[in-house]
Amino acid sequence: MAARSKTACWIEAMRLRTLPVSIAGVAFAAGLAVAGHTVSVPVIVLCTLFALLAQIASNFANEYYDYRDGLDKAGREGPRRGVTEGDISPRAMKAATFLTLALAGAVGVFTVAMWGELWMYLAGLAIGLGAMAYSTGPWPLSRHGLGEVAVVCFFGVAPVCLTYLLCGGVWGWWLLSASVGVGLLGANVLIVNNYRDREEDKAVGKRTLAVILGQQSAGSLYVASGFLAVLLTMPAWMAVMRYGWIAPCCYLVLHLTLYHQLVTRKGRALNVVLGKTAMLMLVFSLTFLTLSITGQ
Repeated sequence: MAARSKTACWIEAMRLRTLPVSIAGVAFAAGLAVAGHTVSVPVIVLCTLFALLAQIASNFANEYYDYRDGLDKAGREGPRRGVTEGDISPRAMKAATFLTLALAGAVGVFTVAMWGELWMYLAGLAIGLGAMAYSTGPWPLSRHGLGEVAVVCFFGVAPVCLTYLLCGGVWGWWLLSASVGVGLLGANVLIVNNYRDREEDKAVGKRTLAVILGQQSAGSLYVASGFLAVLLTMPAWMAVMRYGWIAPCCYLVLHLTLYHQLVTRKGRALNVVLGKTAMLMLVFSLTFLTLSITGQ
């Protein structure tokens, strides 16, 4: 295989459509830090890098361990799996998983050493273990209906709270509320993924939430998560701007549009909905950051 094609395979394995989820959590925390006059650009940059590396490591691990355990098959409806299709060797994918996780760990250790507190090392360790526990271990979270819960924790609560605290912010109930809300937006990306793959996952015994609940209920969960996310983040929106309800309401209009696309499309057509859901989450957070900066 040509070097360029091999590179393309690795890029595809990173699952670029989902990476906005990592950036969104840190961006929302940056908006909170700006509003609280505690923003630190180096912290924001390093937290973004850590989040991206941790998610890529998790994506690599998911591809390797699903292949190893026979849960993937060639020609799947979702994005092409390089290991399953023979584009990337299992050994190379496993090595890339742990190398990327190690890089994330190095970034995390440096960030906490410079700006954090001792307990944050344990939080970073939990994030690293969570990246692996999603796909492997004695009870892989993604195979027992807990994938969405993991996303709320590791792409909502962890990045929003830790980034804000590393910037010098203080803990508050509103911070936890906002972080769970952001996490629910990320969980919707996984809901689309599992909604698309429900039949394939069911056939190999992978019990995702879509398999457990059924497609109709999974679709209902998608739309409910968006509304609950807006409710949980509303105190933060209202705190940073006078008409803070306007932007979240605009989000809900777009969210309902994507819900319609979710329940009316099938197979590979849902890959577009997945990407749009991730991008809408990023736009939600970047809008909050932008309005925090401008004070509008």
